[in-house]
Amino acid sequence: MPYEMIATLMFSTMMLMLLTGQRVFGAIGFVAVVAALLLWGDRGGYDLGFAAAMKLMKWYPLLTLPMFIFMGYVLSESKIADDLYRMFHVWMGGLRGGLAVGTIGLMVLISAMNGLSVAGMAIGATIALPELLKRGYDKRMVTGVIQAGSSLGILVPPSVVLVLYAMIARQPVGQLWLAGVIPGLMMAAMFIIYIVIRCRINPTLGPALAAEERDIPLPEKLRLLRAGLLPVIIFAVMMVPFVNGWTSLVESSAIGAMAAFLAAVFKGRMTRKVFENSVRNTLGITCMFMWIILAALAFGAVFDGLGAVKAIESLFTERLGLNPWMILILMQLSFILMGTFLDDTAMLVIVAPLYVPLVGALGFDLIWYGILYTITCQIAYMTPPFGYNLFLMRAMAPPEISIRDIYASITPFVLVMVFALAMVMIFPQIALWLPEYVYGD
Repeated sequence: MPYEMIATLMFSTMMLMLLTGQRVFGAIGFVAVVAALLLWGDRGGYDLGFAAAMKLMKWYPLLTLPMFIFMGYVLSESKIADDLYRMFHVWMGGLRGGLAVGTIGLMVLISAMNGLSVAGMAIGATIALPELLKRGYDKRMVTGVIQAGSSLGILVPPSVVLVLYAMIARQPVGQLWLAGVIPGLMMAAMFIIYIVIRCRINPTLGPALAAEERDIPLPEKLRLLRAGLLPVIIFAVMMVPFVNGWTSLVESSAIGAMAAFLAAVFKGRMTRKVFENSVRNTLGITCMFMWIILAALAFGAVFDGLGAVKAIESLFTERLGLNPWMILILMQLSFILMGTFLDDTAMLVIVAPLYVPLVGALGFDLIWYGILYTITCQIAYMTPPFGYNLFLMRAMAPPEISIRDIYASITPFVLVMVFALAMVMIFPQIALWLPEYVYGD
C-alpha cells in the first residue's frame, strides 16, 4: 500500500474515532501505535511509544504547565478574581457600556493568571454576567462580551495552548508568549472600541451605573483599586524577571505559583477546601495535557516516517499549483471548520504533524504561525453551529438566555477577530516585534 494511502487511512480513522466520542488522546495514541506496529513490527511499534514518553519527560519547559494552572486556580478559588471585577465595577461604571469594558479588562487579567479560556468563561459567567443583566445590559451584548473576552485566554501569556504548540513545533515558549502579547491586547482594545461605540449609538445596550452606586468614598475606591490590582502585581512579579533574563521560564512559573499562594494566605483565603480544589484541578488538567502531548508526539513520529508532509506539500504546490499564501489561508479555514466540533488542543494535535512542517517548508515563521493558529482557534470557538464557547456559555448562562441569543451575540465579535487575524497576517511584525526586541533576533 502506498505511504500516502496509509497516511490518509490513519487520519480518517482518527477523525472517525473522535466523531464517535472517544477521548482525544485515546484516539490519536491508538491510531499511532497500531500504525507503528503494522508498519515496523513489534519492536518498532513499542519503541515509538516509549521514545515519545521519554521525549515528553525530558522536556524541561513542560514544568511550567502545572505551575501556571495552579496559579490560576488559586486566584480563582480564593475569590481574588472577584475583587478584580469589583474594582472595574466601581471605577468604570459611569461610562456607557463601562461594565462590559471592565469585563473585557477582567478577562485579559484572568488570561494572564490562568492561560485557559475555560477559566475566563467560568469566572465571567458566574461573576460578571449576573451583575450585567441585573443592571439592565442587553443580554446579547453581555453574552458576546464574555465569550469574546474568555477566548483571549489562549492568546495572552501564559497561554497553555502556546506551551503545547511550542512542544509540537519545537519552538521557544518564551518567544511564543511574547508574540501573543501585542495581538492579544490589540484584540482586547478592538473589543472595547466596539463596545464603547455601540453603547454610545444605542445607550440602552449598556447603561451607565446610577450615581448612588458610584458615589462611594475615595478611600473605599482606593482600597478596591489595591485589591483589584493584586493579580496584576502577581503577574508582574512573575514576568518581569523572565523578560529581563534574570530567571528561566520554569523559575518564573514557580515564582508566579508561589506568589499567588502567598497572596491567598495573607488575605486569609487559603482554606483547606481552596487548596484541595486547586491541587485537584491542576493535577487533572496537567495529566490531560500530558496524555495529549504524548499521543501527538507518537502520531507525528509515524507521519514523519511515512513522509506524509512531503506528499501533502507536493500535492498543494506541484499538482494543484497553489501559492504559499493560498495554502496558508486554506489551513486557517480548515481550523475554523474543525473548531465547530473540536477544542483547540484536539485541533492542534490532529493537524500539527501535517501543518507545522508544511508551514516551515513554505518559508513562513513558525512563531508567527503559532499566533495565527491561536487567533483562528478563538474564531472557531465562537463559530456556529457547534463552536466550543457557544455550548460552554449555554451551560453556564441563566434560562432567559437562549441558544439563539448566544448565536446572535457573537457575530460582531467574530468579525472583529477576523479583522485582527487579517492584520496579523498582513503585518507579521505585530506578533514578531516584541520577541525580536526582547531576544535580540
